[in-house]
Amino acid sequence: MSRIIPPSELIINPDGSVFHLHLLPEQLTDRVILVGDPGRVVMVASFFDTRTFEVSSREFHTIGGTYKGKPIMCLSHGIGPDNIDIVVTELDALANIDFQTREVRENTRSLTLVRIGTSGALQPELTIGTPVIAEKAIGFDGVLNYYAGRNSVADLDFEHALCDHTGWNPLWAKPYVVDADPTLVEQIGRDDMVRGNTISAVGFYGPQGREVRLHLANPDLNARIEAFRHGDRRITNYEMESAPLQGLARLMGHRAMTVCSIIANRYNNTANPQYKNSIADLVRTVLDRI
Repeated sequence: MSRIIPPSELIINPDGSVFHLHLLPEQLTDRVILVGDPGRVVMVASFFDTRTFEVSSREFHTIGGTYKGKPIMCLSHGIGPDNIDIVVTELDALANIDFQTREVRENTRSLTLVRIGTSGALQPELTIGTPVIAEKAIGFDGVLNYYAGRNSVADLDFEHALCDHTGWNPLWAKPYVVDADPTLVEQIGRDDMVRGNTISAVGFYGPQGREVRLHLANPDLNARIEAFRHGDRRITNYEMESAPLQGLARLMGHRAMTVCSIIANRYNNTANPQYKNSIADLVRTVLDRI
């Protein structure tokens, strides 16, 4: 018998839309571009051939349409891994739960989710404007640890090596390491993108080693991360959303990856706040390849 999801576990609005995103099941497209900034959705949609709907709710802004004949939508998720838990769960519900009966559908639908973001580099050769794919995403946020099956989609050897190398603070959530969908990486990635190993931090300041007024509990963590090696892999960059996106998608049967434009280099102490042109170029490239 198919599982029925109770109203307390999945809230459906009176208009038939899903609780936070305010999207209707019929609005969902198989291809979804994810961005952090609600304002960036308008920029992405400016490349669309047609626009069929627009929905805004809190930080979740969505525009749907077509690009070169492909149905597509762009959705903003806001900042942080907790928002990714909401976005991926509600997109999956739109795809795989019958909102009339609240039953999980027998034949599941797989979505293609590509997050386009910004990031800070942890290696000196990653120059400003470089696009970096999170081929492996390292979650410092702990979101995936709340779900059964977490170990089945994680690179446990990488996790253990990282914890040993950094002397992982037991007060923090245990890291998890999840691969992007390899077919999607091949589809989107070319020689013009670096394939990296990306940390998803749980915050922007202290959790990424930034010290403003408060002192850090482990001030040498970034230096340890920069020096870490696992085989031929090293950690390339920081952001805040790739790991829960890729982890939840793998558990649910969706294809997901993140590609970020480097806007700061933490190793070299350089930054470029005027990064919007490089983001627009990256958006156009992803739209052509998705």
